[in-house]
Amino acid sequence: MSYDIIVIGAGQAGIQAAQRSAKHGFKTVLIESDLVGGECHYWGCVPSKALLRSGHVYRAALAVKGAAETITRPISTDKVFEKRNALTDWWDDTGIVKKLAAAGGFEILKANAEIVGIKNVRLTDKDGKRQDIKAKEAVVLATGTLAAIPKIKGIESIKYWDNKGATSSQHVPDSLLIIGGGPIGCEMATTWATFGGKVILATRGRILEQMEPFAGDMVKEALEELGVDVRLGITPVSTGMMGDDVYVEFSDGTTISASEVLFATGKTPITNVGLESVGLKPDGFLNVDDTLLVTHETNKDEPWLYAVGDVNGRNMVQHQGRYQARVASDAILARSKQLPLSTKPFVPYIAIADHSLVPQVVFTDPEVAFIGLTEAAALKKGYKVKAVEFDMAKLSGAVLRQDGYKGHAKMVVNVNKEVIVGITIVGPEVADLIHSATIAIVGEVPLGKLWHAVASFPTVSEVWLRLLEAYGL
Repeated sequence: MSYDIIVIGAGQAGIQAAQRSAKHGFKTVLIESDLVGGECHYWGCVPSKALLRSGHVYRAALAVKGAAETITRPISTDKVFEKRNALTDWWDDTGIVKKLAAAGGFEILKANAEIVGIKNVRLTDKDGKRQDIKAKEAVVLATGTLAAIPKIKGIESIKYWDNKGATSSQHVPDSLLIIGGGPIGCEMATTWATFGGKVILATRGRILEQMEPFAGDMVKEALEELGVDVRLGITPVSTGMMGDDVYVEFSDGTTISASEVLFATGKTPITNVGLESVGLKPDGFLNVDDTLLVTHETNKDEPWLYAVGDVNGRNMVQHQGRYQARVASDAILARSKQLPLSTKPFVPYIAIADHSLVPQVVFTDPEVAFIGLTEAAALKKGYKVKAVEFDMAKLSGAVLRQDGYKGHAKMVVNVNKEVIVGITIVGPEVADLIHSATIAIVGEVPLGKLWHAVASFPTVSEVWLRLLEAYGL
């Protein structure tokens, strides 16, 4: 059986690739061996934010006089779990499959997929039945990642959580040791401390070390206010069981035991899909060019193999995976029509946003929203920059929003062009502020023009005016 496009992996990036390919008129099939909907829907963004939201609302109400006095009991974890379970469809993809099938445009097959040659894929269903299919135009890999578990002494002998365990648990652990200070570790520390569990977070560096230092500092302070025991600069060296609890020995000589241990220590790509058959080694993230074409000899004469989403390691967030899927589908269309592919920025088949135009939000409390480059990263790129900061607690909108508001913003400007190259905003419910920053950075809007984009009073978005004033406008 032949198709124009074969998409392997039905997470959000794979679904987007199939939808856009079908929209372009390609006969498309989407292959999934597990749950259609993928990591984000069942064990990532959706359940984690469902778990976090109640705590955000609860604390926001406590910080507003008049509302605070109405709060007479703690959060109902049973109700939180009930909502989370509903949003993840109880880890059942029947509804999603029906919805996609009803929308039409492409076929969905449940099977393990293995590449067995250029444009050739072998499917094996749950009963062991095999079927070979062929792509006329392209195969798109959207297989995602698994949690990367550190290879420390004793790891094979213990029970532990990865992100799946942390986001699907139906009970609050008495104690939870989180190893890793990135977004997943910080969000899960916020979640389980909110629900009353004893939480220890240990990380080898600082909190959120890829972001501006003040962001990590503010999140660390907030976690400690929630009762989280934050320990920096230590790494796990060995582990084992102590009755029903897990213990972990660290590089500083300390030992910590807890009823559950969460490893939030990164991701590893899922590449065991027969890549050896076309000369590729499945030993890491797949390198791709800006059309999301896998950079390998197999693609030189007749481009056919693409990789989108987490499996290529470029930007492991859901919205970038969906963006990459759209770009790859447009590149496949252009190549199928034998159109010359322009290398200019902002054409539909070039993933320019993957480089420094990636918005991301960490849904801790306060939230961290950022896009572009940190000041350090901009200087490393050779930009002449000026960075300005503003204490958001001084905004009228912040004072009105809640008592004791804590927030901070930083803007990094390329002085030669007078355009913004990076924005970091930390504060309660700042997630939705980041898209205005995204537009300003992607559009390279000159600061002189931004000065005339008037923010409404009294809103927290007035931070834009204050940052521009701090710059000297």
